[in-house]
Amino acid sequence: MRGGDTIVALSSGSLPSGVAVIRISGPATRDILGALAGQLPEPRILSLRPIKIDGETVDHGLVAFFPAPHSFTGEDCAELQVHGAPAIVRALLRGICAYVGVRLAEAGEFTRRAFEQGKLDLTEVEGLGDLIIAETEGQRVQALARMTGGLSEKLGAWRLQLLDLRAEIEARLDFSDEGDVSDDLPADWFTSLGALETALETALGDVQRGRIIREGFRVALAGRPNAGKSSLLNALAKSDLAIVSDEAGTTRDVREVPLDLDGQLVIFVDMAGLRQSDSAAETEGVRRAEAEIRTADLVLWLQAPDDNGEAYEGATESPVWRVATKADLGKTGLAEPDHIVSIVDETGLAGLIAAIKAEAGNNIAGGETVLVSRERDRAALAEALLRIREVHVELAAPEIAAEALRQASDALARLIGTLDPEQVLDRLFIHFCIGK
Repeated sequence: MRGGDTIVALSSGSLPSGVAVIRISGPATRDILGALAGQLPEPRILSLRPIKIDGETVDHGLVAFFPAPHSFTGEDCAELQVHGAPAIVRALLRGICAYVGVRLAEAGEFTRRAFEQGKLDLTEVEGLGDLIIAETEGQRVQALARMTGGLSEKLGAWRLQLLDLRAEIEARLDFSDEGDVSDDLPADWFTSLGALETALETALGDVQRGRIIREGFRVALAGRPNAGKSSLLNALAKSDLAIVSDEAGTTRDVREVPLDLDGQLVIFVDMAGLRQSDSAAETEGVRRAEAEIRTADLVLWLQAPDDNGEAYEGATESPVWRVATKADLGKTGLAEPDHIVSIVDETGLAGLIAAIKAEAGNNIAGGETVLVSRERDRAALAEALLRIREVHVELAAPEIAAEALRQASDALARLIGTLDPEQVLDRLFIHFCIGK
């Protein structure tokens, strides 16, 4: 991304559409908008204008001007709301890019400029990215809370606590010869340190809950060949997404189907049946299936009536529910199954879905909205917590204890993006759309 240019992009959805929004940001915005609309409108007020390129009217639409620094990017910004015809949008983008120093924006460049101008910190940027792609109510609530500074506020308060704790230690180092500075730390210093440690432990424990909200509750449909995994997937999705055949080993790859269950994203994962095989393709499918089982939040072990083998006893820390399939055949291959289902007459399907919904809810149950959900969050909180625990054992060496508190603060600063943000930004904005 190149700074100093004026950038332009279509910020609304695919064309054609009822309305298209074209966004402009950068130093040439005033001149461009004046040329397009005849004169600058009043700041932050929509005005209906003929919009012209080289004196020729391209469309009539609404224009808005947002002067710096009171704009999304912190630069002069403008928005054009025009009819969403491809010809209109192409003509406007081509005409605007003809100005000196103007180019099409790259993915996420408007938001990156907002970050660089201090309008958003890194956690708020991530929240905005999550909000754009939110599919469920849970994702929307979580993303909006993060985008509007919920996590930033917590991190700011924790960093202030760390600064106060560190100041108490450093005062004793810097003014040890002063009679009014006690060698002993006050009792409320230890209380504050303990409260901060507890808060970080709680936040670290919430990362898994937040991850499930953000990425979805993963349910692995596991079993031996012909257990009915693909049939169950199709029944849950109410669509023929997976190929169903009497031939064993039909499914060889992993297929994910996301479903919105009362505002919670649940991802059902169909996979190859687990068995030994001479086929290289099927063996690879089994390897991938076992990897999915290890990372799933819930495993459904499906077993057909003609399968009298043992239930799954592989490597997973998640709950494993034994599901007897093909109940319409009048028997089960499992002793004391957790659920009995039939795709033919829909026996047990409603109960299974209700149980999965409840299990997903239990995994995200809690009070306030979970604001932490990423591996980056987990790593920063774990680092800060580790440094705070070092303080307890290093109080006999005040310099080392003070340095541990500084490192804890730096770990939280990296989460906000005030330290070493570049490598995170480069990865983050890959997933942003053009025009945002």
